[in-house]
Amino acid sequence: MTQAECGVEAAEQFGAGPADPGPGAQSLNVHSRNAYLSLLRLPGAARFSVAAAIGRTPMAMYGLGTVLLVKATTGQYGIAGIVSGAGSIGYAISAPRIASLADRFGQRRVLRPLVALFAISTVVFITCAELHAPIWLLLVTGCVAGSSMPSLGSMVRARWSALLAGSPALHSAFALESVADEMIFVAGPAVVTLLATKVFPAAGLGVALVVCLTGTILFAAQRGTEPPTRADTRSRRDRRPTAERAARGFAARVFAARGFALAAPSLATLAPAYLCIGAMFASIDLCTVDFAQQQGHKPLAGLILGTYALGSAIGGLWYGSRTWRAPLERRFVITMAITVAGVATFWAEPSLVSLDLSMLVAGLTISPTLIAGYSLVERQASDARRTEAMTWLSSTISVGVAIGSSIAGHLVDVAGPRPGYVFAAGCGLLAIVVCLVGQRSLRATEDTEAAQWVDAKQ
Repeated sequence: MTQAECGVEAAEQFGAGPADPGPGAQSLNVHSRNAYLSLLRLPGAARFSVAAAIGRTPMAMYGLGTVLLVKATTGQYGIAGIVSGAGSIGYAISAPRIASLADRFGQRRVLRPLVALFAISTVVFITCAELHAPIWLLLVTGCVAGSSMPSLGSMVRARWSALLAGSPALHSAFALESVADEMIFVAGPAVVTLLATKVFPAAGLGVALVVCLTGTILFAAQRGTEPPTRADTRSRRDRRPTAERAARGFAARVFAARGFALAAPSLATLAPAYLCIGAMFASIDLCTVDFAQQQGHKPLAGLILGTYALGSAIGGLWYGSRTWRAPLERRFVITMAITVAGVATFWAEPSLVSLDLSMLVAGLTISPTLIAGYSLVERQASDARRTEAMTWLSSTISVGVAIGSSIAGHLVDVAGPRPGYVFAAGCGLLAIVVCLVGQRSLRATEDTEAAQWVDAKQ
């Protein structure tokens, strides 16, 4: 049996569904002792993965940097949270459409004008904040800047999915990207907090902008690993045997008649769950900043949030290096429940040291939760809508961040950080309830390809 055949067989055993093995799956040594090094040795993989990690650094800096900038100019966390939330709402609305355009026309053609718009709008927003512009103008410019932020997380995962189609190594690739995300969150909050508090308030956003421009341009330049466009995918599908096309067309019509138009069935559950997760994370960020300020060590807030991300990175590395027999949807719910249980302890922490230790432990299951969520969507999404499907997760997290920033900001202004931590735990509990109620959509594998066939034709 060839390695390509091994990849297809293993993918079917892991619930990935039958798929044509991608170019990386055919050359990957699936028996390597270090799965991560094997992944990065694939042609072009290290280049696009590193560039994407650089380009998406603002996701760990932009929201907190906005809060610190607006707080410095207005003196109120509530207003800062609302302005930050406006950017998150803008991102949530625009990101799926931008991802759909990337699926249709290619990532490079979409990213170049997008990152230019992001640079211009961010400069305008910083200028308005420094000049103490009216709140409505901060909301508008902040929303435009957030709307144009490149969503490289879903795009890099789409590249891995195209490269490793049909291989169980895709699990490790998603783990690698989640660990990269968490390492960004280890350094990002600490850097933006130090810049905004020790240099000048806008320094954090300015550095985030420069880093985003650099990484996005480098990522867009990697054309050899760019996923096929929607037209290319449709052309390949049209070469399937006539009988197979007819059978899938019938199943697709039945599936469409039931009203399913999502890029992946699991999004019906994952989208609201990720919204709650986003609200939980935003609340933790704001409450930690205020808690550190109350303790007289505000610059340490970034380091503590970085510890939270470090725990997540450690958990992600361990999770991605193992082979799991438990169903993917069960792992998702279990890791989420453990994450929320850790968050439920934050409100009672007496000092920054104990909070830091609690965050390190509680963070261990964050990456495994997010890895499982992306894997659930990738398992169901069609080639023609893969980037869009995964972008919906980051998009709904952004909506949650907007909600969480606004509510937690007002709670902090009125009652301090501890009620905000209770609110964060409540958001996590709601996410668990949503996932338990929606288990059927998470398990959906039958007729998924039929739904994908409808999506490809749309």
